[in-house]
Amino acid sequence: MKAEIVAVGSELLMGETADTNSGWLATHMPELGLELQWVTVVGDDLPRLTEILDRAWRRSDYVFTIGGLGPTLDDLTRDAVAKMLGEEITTDPELVAWLEEAFARRSNQPMPRQNLRQASVIPSSSPIRNAMGTAPSWWVEKDDKVLVSLPGPPNELMHMWATEMAPRLKERIVGSVILSRTFKTIGLSEAAVDEMVNHIYDDPSVDLGCYAKPDGIYLRGVARATSQEVAIEALDRIEGDVRGILGANLWGVDEETPEAKVSALLTERGYTLAVLESLTGGLIAGALTDVPGASEYFLGGTVAYSSRAKVIAGVPADTIRRYGAVSAETAEAMAVAARATYGADCGIGVTGVAGPQKQEGESEEPGTVFVSVALPGGVQVKKYSFPPRRPLVRGRTVAMALLQLAYALQNAEAAQASG
Repeated sequence: MKAEIVAVGSELLMGETADTNSGWLATHMPELGLELQWVTVVGDDLPRLTEILDRAWRRSDYVFTIGGLGPTLDDLTRDAVAKMLGEEITTDPELVAWLEEAFARRSNQPMPRQNLRQASVIPSSSPIRNAMGTAPSWWVEKDDKVLVSLPGPPNELMHMWATEMAPRLKERIVGSVILSRTFKTIGLSEAAVDEMVNHIYDDPSVDLGCYAKPDGIYLRGVARATSQEVAIEALDRIEGDVRGILGANLWGVDEETPEAKVSALLTERGYTLAVLESLTGGLIAGALTDVPGASEYFLGGTVAYSSRAKVIAGVPADTIRRYGAVSAETAEAMAVAARATYGADCGIGVTGVAGPQKQEGESEEPGTVFVSVALPGGVQVKKYSFPPRRPLVRGRTVAMALLQLAYALQNAEAAQASG
């Protein structure tokens, strides 16, 4: 089943708003058996939008529009769909009553006449009321094709998809399943991962693709099958091969995150954590607090960007003088200081050169990072070299610091068990 997304809005073309909706929608299509083949962004221009929709309707089985369902004159999705299908727009009295009731309930204000545009329908459309807003969606079914219009606000789109559109699509699409699984690696280049698994590309049941992310290199497997069971079996087989090849470089699958991994391990052991970070500027603390309930184990963190700030935070001045602010010794002292300052069971210390250029007085090259983890049983420090692109260095450092802590906690437990 070929699918296509048409994202509508001049603000998307002008860069004022990022098109995150298309990406979100794309991740939810494979499980329904939909193969997304095209994504088009088009502005608020009726002739151009109509032309784009006509092309999408002719070449795709399922067309999804995003946005353009508001009450203003530049919300043109309904008009373009009607023009593309050659159907006349009329006003649905039931939708008018629903809109008037919604306005009375939410704002205690009379509904502006402009909102009557949102009560529009065409003969081929089934209007679907929006529980999160005032923009009803359309389900259009004609000539054995389907067009689904979705609201632009992300919370409205996600709710509409989960409660209305996905269930309808599941009922309509049978005998086709596309499932994917993402394998997350760290410490390897994109080319290295691709080379290590290249013989798996020959497996006809799964398509593999390799791409870079801020927290490492991802390998995605996509299985197309006649049933969910067959697709899962193919992905399980591939996962076994991938794990055997990538070993410790594979740190997660699908929705797993380093911060969630750390959260589970700290919670299991009843440990607390504090961080002292330099080049990441608070990103590690930010990642940790993205996990609900982090206050149970994360006590706090300090951004010590300058050498002076590191000393104030508890790093011995002599350590920085002798070894430099970017060194294994300073990173180790930072992890120890984080534990001591906050009275935590565990500490993380990170220092490095984010780049893109080496500053005067720095001995290490851009992309060099030292990560130290302090546990009740001791301290470990590791040196990493990342491609010297500032956002990448910072992102990879966050992932590696958390994963290094996770591995240290797991190894400590294994050592206790064997002892």
